[in-house]
Amino acid sequence: MAQARLAVAVVSAAPAEQVFALLTDWPRHSEWMFATSAEVTAGDGCSPGSRLAAFSGAGRLGFLDTMEITRWDPPQRVEVVHTGRVVRGGGVFRVLPLPDGGSRILWAETLDLPLGPLGALGWHLARPLFAALVRLSLRRLSRLAETSPSPAT
Repeated sequence: MAQARLAVAVVSAAPAEQVFALLTDWPRHSEWMFATSAEVTAGDGCSPGSRLAAFSGAGRLGFLDTMEITRWDPPQRVEVVHTGRVVRGGGVFRVLPLPDGGSRILWAETLDLPLGPLGALGWHLARPLFAALVRLSLRRLSRLAETSPSPAT
């Protein structure tokens, strides 16, 4: 099975702790992730073994992306394995602190492509749009984190 890789990063003026807290507040994904809502379906949502479900689309037109958290290292890293019918593979969010107090937000995916050569062709065509939507989402996350109150310590 062919794999597709994508990594997109943006810089935020918000501190890593603040970005990570917002990033992993799964029900708030609809505030920044393009056309996507998410929820915790098992566990506490902040530890390995917790399960998540994200619906991407509009109305009834879209797909469900189920995931399991495989690594949890706050405030810098969360990794998931995609377990759904449409999306399979691994994903990682990293939030790296910068010397100026801001952070670098990275979203990386390694996805299993179905349909052999046809899936690879489809990815080749869809990749630019997917990367643009990921970049848009990360910029929205950055702006939201920059204007949100600091998380309670």
